[in-house]
Amino acid sequence: MRAKNMSKRNSGFAANGRGAVAVQAVITGLALATVWSMPAVASDTGSAAPALHTNQAYVEEVTARSELDITNTDAVFDYAFAQLPDVVKVYPTENYYYFRFAHNGVIFSGNFRFDTTVPKVDRVYFAYFETFTDWRRDEIDQFKGFSDADGVKVEKLAPLVYSVTSKGKTVRFELNDLTNVKPPEGVLNDDERYLGPVFDESGVQFYLVYNAGIKNFLYVLNEQQPIPDELYALEGSDRTLVGRRTGFAFYKDDKRERKILVGVHSHNVETNTYLDGPFDQLPDNFIVGDELKEAILEADPSYAGQIDRFGVLPGGEERFLIAPYMSFTYQDDLLAVPHCTSDPQVPASDYYNCFIFGMDNADEGYSDDSAMEGVPADDAGEEQSDAKAPAGGTQ
Repeated sequence: MRAKNMSKRNSGFAANGRGAVAVQAVITGLALATVWSMPAVASDTGSAAPALHTNQAYVEEVTARSELDITNTDAVFDYAFAQLPDVVKVYPTENYYYFRFAHNGVIFSGNFRFDTTVPKVDRVYFAYFETFTDWRRDEIDQFKGFSDADGVKVEKLAPLVYSVTSKGKTVRFELNDLTNVKPPEGVLNDDERYLGPVFDESGVQFYLVYNAGIKNFLYVLNEQQPIPDELYALEGSDRTLVGRRTGFAFYKDDKRERKILVGVHSHNVETNTYLDGPFDQLPDNFIVGDELKEAILEADPSYAGQIDRFGVLPGGEERFLIAPYMSFTYQDDLLAVPHCTSDPQVPASDYYNCFIFGMDNADEGYSDDSAMEGVPADDAGEEQSDAKAPAGGTQ
């Protein structure tokens, strides 16, 4: 395990930042319009007809001209805040409200965020940056916390509900209340501890679990809610399932009725998309006492005296990285897991070692090349840390 740079998070972690659902907006001349015809809030996820996104709308948005000073953080905050409806729903569990907009042909990503890890939430963090591509990133990167000193008033209305008022406009931010989300009976092993619910910006939900036997973490798929993806079996392993939309790869545990996240696609990690994995959506609002901190120190005692109860290091710019899955490029890379779980050389007691990725020491995980072939040493760690977006937000 290692620390992740919180100023380089898909969710737009900067200094004290972290993430949320996408509002997509664009400037047309001096008029502001919603981008890609996407609603800011999907409060009803029922059986409505699917949204239709047209190339006409896209072309008109990217060809529109804007006089917004994109280097002026205050001006961009005013623009983005003005586009929000009166009430918004913040789905991701690290409390980011993500958005995108087009500015003179360039797509920007950003977020509003509430840092609930501090004793009093008296500001809203705002960040934006040029949306990552495979060929370019980090050209414009802005971050700022807005408070009373900036004419922005933040009030706590109720647990997990905040209002933000700026220039006569008030927006109610409703954070995702997952207080009652727990794994069903029989999902956890005796040596595992449930740390909290994770709602990823991809829309996929997980249980964050600590396995004391392997001294590592697992993201277990929450199947109590409809899965916003279609999973298909990987050729060569009917126990390995991959999401058609997300590219998230799961392994159907042989010992428990559950699916464990084992991979996310490298393109999404490197370009910092909504599909780069749940490592940046820890259950901050639902962590009980020092449970997360204790699990981290059990997994890696070298962080003793360095982290708070959320795993954040002094200065608030880095956080302990919990990314126990591989960053894969080819689907065949995912066969490393079934090769390991079915290998007769692997004792039954070492079964869950097959779910350790990127460990530096062979004795901390199963690393026999014949079983774990194709799993680079740092797939589950450094790439996610380095590829996080600038102080700004998921793409």
